[in-house]
Amino acid sequence: GLLASTVAPAHASTWPDKILRMVVAFPAGGPTDTAARLIAQKLSERLGQQVIVDNKPGASGSIGTAAFIKAPADGYTLSMFGMPALIAPIIYRNKLYDVRKDFTCVSTVYDLPYVIVVNPKVLPGVNTLPQLIAAAKAQPLNYASPGTGSIGHLSMEQLKDLGGFPMEHIAYKGSAPAITDLLGGQIAVMYADLIAAMPHIQAGKLQAVALGAPTAKALLPQVKAISEQGFPGFESSSWSGIIVPNGTPTAVVARLDQELQAILAEPDTRQRMEKIGALAVYQPPETMKKRLAAEYARWNQVATEKNISAQ
Repeated sequence: GLLASTVAPAHASTWPDKILRMVVAFPAGGPTDTAARLIAQKLSERLGQQVIVDNKPGASGSIGTAAFIKAPADGYTLSMFGMPALIAPIIYRNKLYDVRKDFTCVSTVYDLPYVIVVNPKVLPGVNTLPQLIAAAKAQPLNYASPGTGSIGHLSMEQLKDLGGFPMEHIAYKGSAPAITDLLGGQIAVMYADLIAAMPHIQAGKLQAVALGAPTAKALLPQVKAISEQGFPGFESSSWSGIIVPNGTPTAVVARLDQELQAILAEPDTRQRMEKIGALAVYQPPETMKKRLAAEYARWNQVATEKNISAQ
């Protein structure tokens, strides 16, 4: 015991003295991967050691996350954790981990705003959420999501209950095919992330009806949030943060937290995040942990009440 107590601080004082690995449980090119590569570059510069990104996609992030939590807790493995990996244990029968206790939070990194969009050719004159709800009550409408149990799916189901309006869910395998059918008029509505929707909103091909959170006004200032259109307190967006395996030295967690706070305050980081449709957001370990637990409880309740599950 005495030996262990003297070794751990010594390790922390020399950290980092080799390459670090950042696990991304999603494919290359998506928002989580893009943000991870930006943060990895910034961390490499500040730590004086290379931080490499290791993509391990599959099953909405659950495969990579399940492998990550088994990594050595030596401070050399971290992960960019995304919302799909939080929801996966809720909707998949094979629960590979518990997001409330199986890893240690370091800090949040970004919020990925969501927006309700409509095809203006299918729903002409629908520019606000009350107008959309009125249209849904007057005629059968369907909405697209990137998949069963996605933020877009769960958020719309919760909103339907709160607003008392019907709308049929059509699940796709990813945002790209859903957006394609929305643009083609096969689908009327989508609760989409801004990365997928923004180019089409700017081109006038999609009409933004409501933002998932007021903070997203930094990217679409002319659009009101859901909470401002009859649903006070309603917020729904995706977000991501850095995690490490349980048992990682506290001094290492504190150093990573400190560096991430500085990185996310840099104007260059904030500008580059906004270019991909995200907002740089720093929250310390305890705040991130509480946010994660609250998100899990919220979406678990929605999925249970709606009997939403995936194979």
